[in-house]
Amino acid sequence: MTSIDSPFTAASTANEVVEGIDLSGRTAIITGGASGIGIETARALAHAGGDVTLAVRDVDAGRRVAEDITGSRPDVTVHVEPLDLADLDSVHRFADAWSGPLHLLINNAGIMMTPELRTRHGWELQFATNHLGHFALAHRLHSALAAAGGARIVAVSSSGHGMSDIVYDDLFFERRPYDAGQAYGQSKTANVLFAVEATRRWAGDGITANAVMPGGIWTNLQRHWDPEALAATKRQVAAAGLTIKTPEQGAATSVFAATSPLLENTGGKYLEDCREAEVVPAIIDGTHGVLQYALDKANARRLWDVSLELLP
Repeated sequence: MTSIDSPFTAASTANEVVEGIDLSGRTAIITGGASGIGIETARALAHAGGDVTLAVRDVDAGRRVAEDITGSRPDVTVHVEPLDLADLDSVHRFADAWSGPLHLLINNAGIMMTPELRTRHGWELQFATNHLGHFALAHRLHSALAAAGGARIVAVSSSGHGMSDIVYDDLFFERRPYDAGQAYGQSKTANVLFAVEATRRWAGDGITANAVMPGGIWTNLQRHWDPEALAATKRQVAAAGLTIKTPEQGAATSVFAATSPLLENTGGKYLEDCREAEVVPAIIDGTHGVLQYALDKANARRLWDVSLELLP
């Protein structure tokens, strides 16, 4: 049985979730806001009156998104700033340039199933981008989040966390053969564990964090998949009659986590379809439920400490 429920469903859209909510005077950063569900997250928050910053690698794409959002609503504010989560210098530049309180940090950017690639620090790219980059960003923005009073962090995770717990003795596949699925899985587990521990450590500063599963959705996230494997997966999904969300529906749970009064002063949760997910022994249908290791408090503390030690 879930403890956080809502009137929304898997079919709800981001705009429906934010209807009636006024974000005037509130600031929001959305990483990866130039594609996929990041666009619809930004659109919904901006239309609700939020002052939105798209933190993106492709600034030109970000500007096109900003122009599209403000074109339909010239009264809203959308900024675009460069951010490469795999480059800590870029993370530091972005965070150090931020001025004023930060009410919403949406850690939305991510990569999936990439070939074996490493950052200049030698970190496996999926773990570096999906977890360590966001971890460093949140740390660098901690004072801005604390200054907001009641700030929220949203960590976009995935049911893919079921592919791997954190493998502490070989985080970066230096001794075991590289497996793109396991690498993605542990990075998504890390997103959930970050939300658990960030809430424990920072709730006293008025900061809470929740992890979300957007749902089954086809976006640019799958660009690194083998084309034949992707096509086969789409055929299997269609044959099984599984529901595939639109980007507007996929963004709904992120917007719910960022804005819903039901989550005021509440963190450390894993949400799906705008409600708290059930803890399950295995993710059988590929989309629903959360595994216990992703919510384990000792695991969350350990990952936090390891992540801090890795940051230069």
